[in-house]
Amino acid sequence: MTRVFNFSAGPAALPEAVLHQAANEMLDWQGSGMSVMEMSHRGKDYLSIHAQAQADLRELLNIPSRYKLLFMQGGAVGQNAIVPMNLLRGRSAADYVNTGEWSKRSIAEARKYGTVNVAASGEALKFAGIPKQAAWQLDPNAAYVHICANETLGGVEYHWTPVTGDVPLVADMSSNILSQPVDVSRYGLIYAGAQKNIGPAGLTIVIVREDLIGHALPVTPSAFDYKELADNDSMLNTPPTYAIYIAGLVFQWLKALGGLPAIEARNRAKAALLYDYLDQTAFYANPVDRADRSLMNVPFRLQSEALNELFLQGAQERHMLQLKGHRSVGGMRASIYNAMPLEGVQALVAYMKEFEARHG
Repeated sequence: MTRVFNFSAGPAALPEAVLHQAANEMLDWQGSGMSVMEMSHRGKDYLSIHAQAQADLRELLNIPSRYKLLFMQGGAVGQNAIVPMNLLRGRSAADYVNTGEWSKRSIAEARKYGTVNVAASGEALKFAGIPKQAAWQLDPNAAYVHICANETLGGVEYHWTPVTGDVPLVADMSSNILSQPVDVSRYGLIYAGAQKNIGPAGLTIVIVREDLIGHALPVTPSAFDYKELADNDSMLNTPPTYAIYIAGLVFQWLKALGGLPAIEARNRAKAALLYDYLDQTAFYANPVDRADRSLMNVPFRLQSEALNELFLQGAQERHMLQLKGHRSVGGMRASIYNAMPLEGVQALVAYMKEFEARHG
């Protein structure tokens, strides 16, 4: 069997060590005689998995005790509705910063529940950069300020934390969570779909300051009420048990590597290798402002769009998959999340050089 280099934006590659362990434990988890997928979520075996995953994630992110950690379902798209349902807290409006396609989706969904003030937009920058905070028009009476910390489609990432005063900062970190250390205490709420850097699709991580919960809109379903989830240890309904188990293995893998400082160093090395090459050739181009380039998602275009299919075909022959850009933006995109080894990026750059030599 040949393992490919999977550059998919999500569901994304998982660490091979995690996959091997999951395979070894598929039929019999640690002598229990059953798969994790078969366990009662109320049984002692699964409860130990659940508790360990929570503890390890708290350790990795250094989550303060005043924050609740929730395991939810519905992905970031679900949170686009769940956040305003929980965090408007009697206020009528929230601030959103528009930095691309996922920000737009968050804004559209939030408008179903309250007034959205677009405090800043990267549209004038063609979504190739993040508006400087000095130009943001923040409302001091807003319920919260929402950002997308990393735009998966456009390859734009915040490398700084916005200052929002007494207004809670909310961040969709679906595509860069656990890629580097983050000061959780500067956020009111962080949410992330698991399928980029954490585990399989189906699990959503929510980290929320406890003083912000308990004021959900009356229409909020119980399964989406942060307070009810927190009071029931994320088990108001059956949680995505197998996805949580895999996430727990990923957390242990990260800890064994040396935690988030160690994975950040790896991620920066991978990104530098690819961006350095893109910057020295005219055959390929990356449109993002250098200060705002994502460490996780690297979009690029070839000199001629007519070469796209030939490029993708050659990549597939070399066991490099999922390099086609999102249909809404075109071009190419290499997603180089935590589980992508340096060797994968080295192979991609070597192929890009070879392709340029043939067709440039």
